[in-house]
Amino acid sequence: MHCLRSRCAAFVAVACLELFATSGRAQAPRFDILIAAGTLVDGSGAARRRADVGIKDGRIAAVGLLSKTTATQVIDVTGLVVAPGFIDVHTHADDIADTPRAENFVRMGVTSVVAGNCGGSALDVGEALTNIRQAGIAINFATLVGHNTVRRAVMGTANRDATIAELSKMKSLVWRAMADGAVGFSTGLQYVPGTYANTAEILELARVAGNAGGLYASHMRNEGTELEKAVEETIRIGELAMCRVQISHLKVDSPSRWGASAKALSLIDAARARGVDVEADQYAYTAASSTLGIRFPSWALEGGQPAIASRLNDADTWARIKSEMRGLLAERGLTDLSFAVVASHSADPSLNGLSMKKVASRLQGSDSLDAQLEAARVLMLHGGAAMVYHFMSDEDVERIMRHPQVGIASDSSVLTPGDGVPHPRGYGNNVRVLGEYVRRKHIITIEEAIRKMTSLPAQHFRFERRGLIRTGYFADITIFDPAAVTDTATFEKPHAFAAGVPYVLVNGVLVVRNGEHTGARPGQVLTTSASAK
Repeated sequence: MHCLRSRCAAFVAVACLELFATSGRAQAPRFDILIAAGTLVDGSGAARRRADVGIKDGRIAAVGLLSKTTATQVIDVTGLVVAPGFIDVHTHADDIADTPRAENFVRMGVTSVVAGNCGGSALDVGEALTNIRQAGIAINFATLVGHNTVRRAVMGTANRDATIAELSKMKSLVWRAMADGAVGFSTGLQYVPGTYANTAEILELARVAGNAGGLYASHMRNEGTELEKAVEETIRIGELAMCRVQISHLKVDSPSRWGASAKALSLIDAARARGVDVEADQYAYTAASSTLGIRFPSWALEGGQPAIASRLNDADTWARIKSEMRGLLAERGLTDLSFAVVASHSADPSLNGLSMKKVASRLQGSDSLDAQLEAARVLMLHGGAAMVYHFMSDEDVERIMRHPQVGIASDSSVLTPGDGVPHPRGYGNNVRVLGEYVRRKHIITIEEAIRKMTSLPAQHFRFERRGLIRTGYFADITIFDPAAVTDTATFEKPHAFAAGVPYVLVNGVLVVRNGEHTGARPGQVLTTSASAK
C-alpha cells in the first residue's frame, strides 16, 4: 500500500531546516500537498515522464523535480501514474445532491461529470445547481438541458410536430437553462417524447444553446440499422446551428450492422475536415443499458402510462405491436429478446438480473419469442424496467476507441451498492479502459487513454483549467497503479468498486486515500460562464 513515506518526510524536514538556517525563522511550507516520485501522464497525449506535483490552495502550483522543497503533506507515489482527474461527459448523475459522495465515480478516478444527457435533465437548471452547491458534492458537476424535459413541459408526450407557439416556449426554456448555467443542449431521440420531434425543431433549440456558448449532445435516433443516417442528422444540426457537437455513446447496436462503425467514424472525419467541431464518446463494453420501452414501437408509447396500458390491453393493438417488435428484432439481426437482461424492475425486484428469456419462463411458462414478448408486455404494464442489452461487437468497440476524437464516458448514474443489477460501467468504465484496452489488449496507449478521459472532453466542453496537469490548473488528480488498475464489477455482480486507484484529489482535496473514500466534498459546479470559479 502506498502511503506517506519516511524518506519523503526526511527531505521535507531537511528542507525546512535549511530554510530556517538561511532566514533565521521558520518558513511556511511551499505546498499544501506534494505528490512525489510519480510517473506523470499529463493528459495532453505527451509521453510519460518522472515528475513531482505541488499543490497549493486547490491549484497545481508546480510540476517538475521538487524534492528540495517543503509541503504540509507529502504523498510518495513511486511506481504509480499521476494523471489529471477523469472527466465523464455522459452521465445521468442528475440526482447527485441526494448521493453526494458519488463513490462509484470517484473511486474509478472520475473527478468531474456532466449530467442532463439523453434529453433528460432538471427543468429548472438554476434551482438544481443551487441545490447541488448547498448539498456539497465530492466531485465537480455540470449539466446539459434536456430536450425531452423541455418538450414534455410544453407538449406532454404528444406525437406530432410542435406549433410555432410551442417551439417558442421550448426555446425560452432552453435559453433560461443556459442562462442559469447549463453547458449545452441534449437530445434522446430514441425516447418519448423526443422521438416525435423533427430535425427542424431540434435545430432551433440547439441554436439557442449554441448562441449561449453551449454544445449539442445527442443520443441519436438510431445506433444500428440506420446509424449513418443518424450521424448525418446529428452533424447537420450542429453545422447549421453553428455549435459544437457531441455524439453520445457511439456504438453499433445491431448484429446485422456490425462493422458500420467504420462508416460512422468516416462521417465524423469528413465533418471535421469541413470545420464542424464534432466529437463522440463511448463506454468500454459490448453491452448497452436503456429502458425496456425502446424495444417497443414509439407510437405505442404516446400519452403516458394509462394510454400505454390501454394499447397493451387491446387485443388487436397488442397484436400489431408484437408484429412490429418482431420486425424490429429481425431487422437488427436478433432472433429473440435473450440479449436483454433486467437491471431494475421496481414492481418485482426478483426479476432483476434475469434475461427476458428467463423472465418469460418464470412469468409465461415458456421461453419462446412469443412468451418473451408477452413477458415484456407484463413488465411495461407494471411501470417498465431498466435493461442491459448485449448486442455489440468487440471489433466495433475497439475501432471506435482507436479514433482520436472519441472520449471515454460511462453513461451511468450515481449508483447505490445493492440497488438492482445495473450495468457494471458505472463502477468500472475508466479503469476497464486502462486495464483491458491499454494493458491487456494494447488497443491504445496509456497516454492516449488518459487524453481521451481528460483534456479531450475538457476542451470540447470548455471546462477551463481542467483536464491537464499544468501549473495554474485546478488540482483534479487521479493516481493509479498501471500494473493493477482494473474493473472488478461484472454483469452478474456489478456492485464492486474499481481496484488500483489509491488516490484521487478534487480541487486539491483528497477524496480517495489508500483506496477509500475520505468523505470530503470539495466538488464545484461547472458552467459555461463560470467553469473556472
